[in-house]
This record gives sequence, C-alpha cells and structure tokens, in this order.
Amino acid sequence: MPLTHLTFDCYGTLIDWETGILRAIRPVLSIHGVRSTDDELLELYGRLESRAESGPYRPYRDILREVMAGIGAHFGLNLEAREIDRLPDSVGQWPAFPDTAEALARLSEHYVLTVVSNIDDDLFEGSRDRLESAGATIDRLVSAQLCRSYKPSHRNFRVALALLDVPTDQVLHVAQSLYHDIRPARELGLRTAWVNRRRGKPSPGATPPVDPSVRPDLEVPDMKSLADQLCDNL
Repeated sequence: MPLTHLTFDCYGTLIDWETGILRAIRPVLSIHGVRSTDDELLELYGRLESRAESGPYRPYRDILREVMAGIGAHFGLNLEAREIDRLPDSVGQWPAFPDTAEALARLSEHYVLTVVSNIDDDLFEGSRDRLESAGATIDRLVSAQLCRSYKPSHRNFRVALALLDVPTDQVLHVAQSLYHDIRPARELGLRTAWVNRRRGKPSPGATPPVDPSVRPDLEVPDMKSLADQLCDNL
C-alpha cells in the first residue's frame, strides 16, 4: 500500500530541544557557580528524564520540574521553586530546527501529519506556530497527556495507530530518538525514518543510548533530506 501518513516525534526531531534545554538550565547553574559541558548536562538530563517518565504517569510539567530539581541536586544545589519552574516554563520558547517548517509544509501537501510526543497538550501549543509557520498543518497531536504514558511505551504508538485507523504499512514514523521512538515503533511493525540530528557527535545528547543493532528503515540528517526523498519522486 502507498505511504499516506507520517507520524513525528516533536522535541529533538522538529524542535531543537537540546538548545532549549541548555538555554533554560545554564543561567540557573551559572548563578550558583556551576560549570559543566553541554554534553554532560544533556546526558544528565536524559538520564533523569527517562527515569522520571518510567514511573506512574504524571504531567510533563511535573516531569520537567523533577528533572530540574535533580540537576540541581546532582551539583549539590537545593533549587528554589522559581528556578525549578524555569525548565517547564521554557518549552514554548524552544526553537524549531531551521529545516523543520518548510519540510513540514512540503510533506503536508502529500501526507497526513501526526505528532506523537511526550508532552502536555498546552505545552505543545507553544510550539505549534513554529512548526506550521511555513504553511504546514499538523492534523493531529497524540500526546503523553492523551495516552497517560510516555514513549518508549508501546501504548503511545498503539493509540496513534488506532486514531489514524489506517493499515500500519501506510504509516512512517519519523524521529531522532532511537530510544524513545525508533526501537518501540519497529517492535510494533511500523516503518521508521531516523532523523539523525547528532550525526558525527560522540555523545548521545539528551536521549539515552540504545543497542546499536536498532536500525531504522531510512536514515537522514535533517528534515529537508526527508522531504526531498519522500516528495521529489511522487
């Protein structure tokens, strides 16, 4: 069957969450005299976030508060509430990757676009305008808030497939994270495209590493390359 639907991870794939995370965290740590490399902070973030998301469902705002408090504790700091809130309050300002909006606009001319994201509905609305700024339409959001679970749980993908109500082989899941997205999507029989935003970098960044045997059906360095491959030969 022809490909008709694209599902996307958002933060890390479409939105440059690592830049957003560092912009939120660094000023707080700097006030307290903490120095750390970007890779060290992002890897710490990834460990704390995946641990927080593995327990009973809580809103993503609460996950981010726990992560920020945990980052402070890692450096021996007891952060104030306003400092802890800086991370969840920053999500709406996280920038889109430069290639995202135009690529989504091209893809939306040919495919139904769905975001499957570990996010609260209201937090995503702060990012929507950045994604749709070149004329794309995000047809559906399947959030962690809706699913009451966080990727890599299979539940999030099953909910998305049930809502799309099309055969699995008409869907391509697009994501940067092998841990949150590519591995569980492949386990459910979905075709996958890996947007390898960290190509050539030694650190896994804000996403936990996985077994290197986890491989996508397609690998691209950015969203423009994906749009080129999926749209130019139609």
